[in-house]
Amino acid sequence: MQESATTIAIGPEQPSTRLLEKAIVGAGAKVGELADADALIWTGTPDAFPTELPAAVRWVQLPAAGIEDFFDAGVFAAHPDVLFTSAAGAFAHSVAEHALMLLLAGVRYLPEHLRATSWQQREFFPHVGSLRGKTVTILGAGGIGRALIPMLAPLGAHVIAVNRSGRPVTGAGIPAEVETVPAEQLSRVWSHTDHVVVAAPATAETRHLIGADELARLRPSSWVINVARGSLIDTDALVDALSRGVIGGAGLDVTDPEPLPDGHPLWTLPNAIITPHDSNPPQLRLAAFADHVGANVTRFVAGEPLLAIIEPERGY
Repeated sequence: MQESATTIAIGPEQPSTRLLEKAIVGAGAKVGELADADALIWTGTPDAFPTELPAAVRWVQLPAAGIEDFFDAGVFAAHPDVLFTSAAGAFAHSVAEHALMLLLAGVRYLPEHLRATSWQQREFFPHVGSLRGKTVTILGAGGIGRALIPMLAPLGAHVIAVNRSGRPVTGAGIPAEVETVPAEQLSRVWSHTDHVVVAAPATAETRHLIGADELARLRPSSWVINVARGSLIDTDALVDALSRGVIGGAGLDVTDPEPLPDGHPLWTLPNAIITPHDSNPPQLRLAAFADHVGANVTRFVAGEPLLAIIEPERGY
């Protein structure tokens, strides 16, 4: 067998790179040193990223879907001629599953039951209900949104998918009746939204995408789920809305600030569910990233467009 002419480096070296090495070789390339490489699979933090790359390196694969820390560290500005890809979409199923769990827990009033220390049956829990016949608006119809829609469909929920372009969201398992709305028309969806899932990238434009005005336009039974970044929701406005019953509740895998400090009001609000940014747990993360790396290396070797290309001018 002829040895591949494409060399991929992995850095910085870690004990957990075996799966990545297997993915690279399986995709038709070889693993080598950075000095000899055509591309780099980066597994480290933004602050440890090399200030200089060999001239032959044309592509860098980053390990995360959210890459705002790499912007802050000046990684893209330092390497303007290198093509970067993120891991957007690689962890979509796990994160979508977590979002659905938070949403169902809220809609079925699970926090109340988890706090109970005795058998309680009530004729009526405020706002307890079902997703059947309800409208769930997904802010950010990328990989996570596309994975979540087929999970919601069997439950009888109607979905509004909000994306930048407004182009219809299609794909395996996505019903034809899914409504797609461009981000510039977001204001028109609130009045007929029952629940919201936030899955958009964190950029300057999406900061506080949901604030006091948006929360006020939702229903007293609405749950807001955030599996993207904490900055997309105005935390002070959310605490106020939860405290006054403006919305039914919030399920947050991400917060602003993060980590959420001890003593923060969100910890004690009965209608808030907080998980510590673990919708993509370590035991699932590496295998999913290796699959993503394998798919992109296959494309790189074949000269085909890569998945999850980062456009620095857009911020993601």
